[in-house]
Amino acid sequence: MQKRIPNTLLVIAILLIGLGGLFSVKFTPPKPVELQSGFMFPEAFALAPFELVDQHKQAFTNANLTDQWSLFFIGFTYCPDICPTTLNKLAAAYHELKKIAPIQVVFLSVDPKRDTPDKLLSYVNFFNPEFKAITGKQTQIFPLTRSLGFTYAMVGEGENYQVDHSAGYVLVSPQGTRVAVFKPTAALGQAPQVLNEALISDFAKIVNSYKPQ
Repeated sequence: MQKRIPNTLLVIAILLIGLGGLFSVKFTPPKPVELQSGFMFPEAFALAPFELVDQHKQAFTNANLTDQWSLFFIGFTYCPDICPTTLNKLAAAYHELKKIAPIQVVFLSVDPKRDTPDKLLSYVNFFNPEFKAITGKQTQIFPLTRSLGFTYAMVGEGENYQVDHSAGYVLVSPQGTRVAVFKPTAALGQAPQVLNEALISDFAKIVNSYKPQ
């Protein structure tokens, strides 16, 4: 004779099965966003506190990163190729990027000895007056570049020294956290660059998938 399962035990078993399914869905890790030109970090990274100055001689701090996306890259105004190429490409992509979400382009000069605010103003205005150009003392610049994942080094001696520096972009969220990096590719005989088509497409993917932590 087959024993019957008491109704109470049957209800408990059904509830446990249901809860197991619920938790398996809830705690399934989201699929990473696939980008054409870089990658999105698994977790947003808080930037170190910083206080620099922009091309208008106004303070530029972590507070200037809130309520909009920020696209950072580093360089110097005496750069012979990568910096002017990058600024020219970003000027061309800027209108399309702004259609997706509020965004500011931030050029961080790591050559404060030569790149005064006045020099940065005339330099960046040639490409787009809406772009931000910031700098400061090396002791102020370094914590921010490290937080963003950029590297740079002075090369040579005398007045005509150069600066080797990262050629990619870093995207910072409206909460002031590092979210993604865009890496350049180099064609034969050309300076490394991030293709605008890929940048615009990837930015849209990030904005649509991003959830503040």
